[in-house]
Amino acid sequence: MDPTPPTIDELTPRQIVAELDNYIIGQENAKKNVAIALRNRWRRQHAPEAMRDEIMPNNIIMIGPTGVGKTEIARRLAKLARAPFLKVEASKFTEVGYVGRDVDSMIRDLTDIAVNMVRDEHKAEVQERAAERAEERILDLLVPPADDGSSDTGSGGFFVMEDAPAANDTSGDASATATRRARTREKFREKLERGELDDREVEIEVSSDASSPMMQVFGPMGMEEMGVNLQELFGNMGQQRKKRRVPIEEARELLTQEEAQKLIDMEQVKEDALERVQNAGIVFIDEIDKVAAGHSRKEEGAGVSRQGVQRDLLPIVEGSTVTTKHGMVQTDHILFVASGAFHVSKPSDLIPELQGRFPIRVELNNLDEEDFYKILTQPKNALIKQYKALLAAEDVTIEFTDGGVRKLASIAAHVNSEVENIGARRLHTVLTTLLEDILFDVPEELPPGAHVEVDDAMVEERLDSIVSNRDLSQYIL
Repeated sequence: MDPTPPTIDELTPRQIVAELDNYIIGQENAKKNVAIALRNRWRRQHAPEAMRDEIMPNNIIMIGPTGVGKTEIARRLAKLARAPFLKVEASKFTEVGYVGRDVDSMIRDLTDIAVNMVRDEHKAEVQERAAERAEERILDLLVPPADDGSSDTGSGGFFVMEDAPAANDTSGDASATATRRARTREKFREKLERGELDDREVEIEVSSDASSPMMQVFGPMGMEEMGVNLQELFGNMGQQRKKRRVPIEEARELLTQEEAQKLIDMEQVKEDALERVQNAGIVFIDEIDKVAAGHSRKEEGAGVSRQGVQRDLLPIVEGSTVTTKHGMVQTDHILFVASGAFHVSKPSDLIPELQGRFPIRVELNNLDEEDFYKILTQPKNALIKQYKALLAAEDVTIEFTDGGVRKLASIAAHVNSEVENIGARRLHTVLTTLLEDILFDVPEELPPGAHVEVDDAMVEERLDSIVSNRDLSQYIL
């Protein structure tokens, strides 16, 4: 089992970069800037209270072609921070007054993520108590309490009480019966703990919420938030209790989750989640260049004004209050990271006010052949390691020689330069094409225990004919 990853409180900017290096090759300038921004979140929390609200986050805009690591940097950053993280595409939003998603929805979605995150943390804290309460409920089914009017044969006739008095035994009084019942209960508890009863079935009651799907069917603009509030208002109306007959092993899990939910203080969960969103939330706005009006674009067309979307984004990024079903969220200290390729536009095409809210601009570099070689071999989640793991599931081993890896990197770089530069994503298509037959042949042609070696000759044999034909490269690679 992997050790618990360090918390952001324990990581310096250099250590944050070192953690990012485990998954992302190159782009040192971008990693340095996001590491500083992340550490500044912690520094702000430890600044004097009078100054804390004055320290604004340094929002970042990352500029670079597709497939060079922009999204991966933001995603790994959020995992390190263990903070609420949301990735959205700017092109999905519409100007106020048009049909589509409004920009406020990104904060509502981020808040939902935070509530789920905090609720899971609180659930983990009460899991032991919930398991104990679930066990007591199962024991109540197996050995019903004496005051429920049931007989010693047990609810539903699942089990007969051990050491039950004979039919003609008139000496047993209430105290003796209670003692025998308690002894029987303890015997069943021991059996439960040993897992001896996991396959036996019991009938339990679980809650079902029939109203949720109906409450989601509301229009877009404005009505979206109304729909959320109505769902909360009428949420309990559709909740029903239904009986299910399940094995004890499954019943234990269902009842543990239900008991954990009862033990959680949802008001405290919401309060903690709102605080976390406001002080640690991260929103990654991808494709922000799509809402920038490039000089090459001569007409807006009938679609939504790109500049209008920017103006709607502005108050969110500047700092405003957004209404969510969990409460009011202030966006002043949420960190916004934007990214875009900016092929037909440039950051200066954004409206000046929005440019000013992204003071840190980082340009990511194109990836070359050497970068591809490192991407294939160095990261913890390198593609070659992934394919090794996939084939290991079939008990087939695959090894890549250094020459084979370098040939793969060379082909990916060549195709990117000849067809279209999609960055490291080209490695996926190249490797998939190379290993297609091998993956198909396992386990019939390549049975368990087989060994495959991928060298430069094999890579050249399988891919060179495709690479040399530009039309084939365009459609296959």
